[in-house]
Amino acid sequence: MPYDVKDMSLAPQGKKKIEWVQKHMPVLEHIKKEFEQTKPFEGITISSCLHLEPKTINLGLTLQAGGAEVAMTGCNPLSTQDDATAAGAALGLNMYGWRGENNEEYYQNIHKVLDHEPDILIDDGADMIFLVHRERREILDKLRGACEETTTGIHRLKAMAEDNALEFPVMAVNDAYTKYLFDNRYGTGQSTMDSIMGSTNVLIAGKTVVVCGYGWCGRGVAMRADGLGANVIVTEIDPIRALEARMDGYRVMKIREAVKHADILITVTGNIDVVYGDDFMHMKNGCIMANSGHFNVEINRKDLEELSISQGKVKEDIEEFIMKDGRRLYLIADGRLVNLAAERGQGHPAEIMDLSFAMQALSAKHLLTEELEAGVFKAPDEIDLSVAHLKLKAMDIQIDELTDWQIKYLENWEEGT
Repeated sequence: MPYDVKDMSLAPQGKKKIEWVQKHMPVLEHIKKEFEQTKPFEGITISSCLHLEPKTINLGLTLQAGGAEVAMTGCNPLSTQDDATAAGAALGLNMYGWRGENNEEYYQNIHKVLDHEPDILIDDGADMIFLVHRERREILDKLRGACEETTTGIHRLKAMAEDNALEFPVMAVNDAYTKYLFDNRYGTGQSTMDSIMGSTNVLIAGKTVVVCGYGWCGRGVAMRADGLGANVIVTEIDPIRALEARMDGYRVMKIREAVKHADILITVTGNIDVVYGDDFMHMKNGCIMANSGHFNVEINRKDLEELSISQGKVKEDIEEFIMKDGRRLYLIADGRLVNLAAERGQGHPAEIMDLSFAMQALSAKHLLTEELEAGVFKAPDEIDLSVAHLKLKAMDIQIDELTDWQIKYLENWEEGT
């Protein structure tokens, strides 16, 4: 099988990592066994642009078990684990990518997976989908559709659809309950704090942690920081989310005021220039900054450089910026997705990605069974519920069911008795 990875000698090490996550992804393993019997992707090529790490390789192997030819590349130059890509190649996946790609190599590798002439795309951030529309239009006729993993990608694709620029259906996997209620909240919360602690080895308890954005990812980060003993401040643009943050027990204020208090600042918005310009002039000496949004545009590195007199690495993942007044500010992982781009970043726990990747696999299958027009579509509720039931079964949890009488009572609009 074609591949372009850093070092194939790392494959045995990567296989052990994949075997470990498989033990903690029972829903995906159930789907894999079903796919082995039914072969829903026989004759189908699936190209993906995802974080290349053991859990993602396991998704690729699940699609392969269903009969697909699978080509995979990375959606972030710093999130690829080279032992995982080597193992994926050894296990028959078409792997393209390595940690530390430059921008040119990143897009070259996306082109390589598109060279396989896919029927289905699985994307994380929508870079591959946009590239198809801009530069690889020759494969549009064959494409049945795509699945998108992230909030950031869905925002971009919905804007594209509103402009009538999207030319095939996209399953908004991120909008499934079993994805965003768990992946975005519990996964992002745990993996973000784990990576920050692993990179810095600082104590969280007693520190003031500013969380910029209180969507599901921001909720998770705030929850975990609070659980570690931090004093949490939330910044928001949405009045309802701001009220929710306050009633969850956090202080809420504008970013310009919040940065004055921050020992650690974490952006989780999916937007650009969340922290920029004079914001850096108001930060405390020693403030640590990290981003857990998809792209490295939330903390404006250019402004930070221009306001500093020098910068340099003080640890593998940490850059120190010395400001003109002598204050020292720190940026983790170049402002990229900290829970994967940091050297210690392992991404979300396998138990969480079990849900998300089960949704990806079943949503890809859905694209083959339904004739959908161009647009962005939420995954059907029955897929969402089936994944939840499989997860409960794997956790040995049983729940109640409504009786026929209870169902009839709920459907009766005439009487309340």
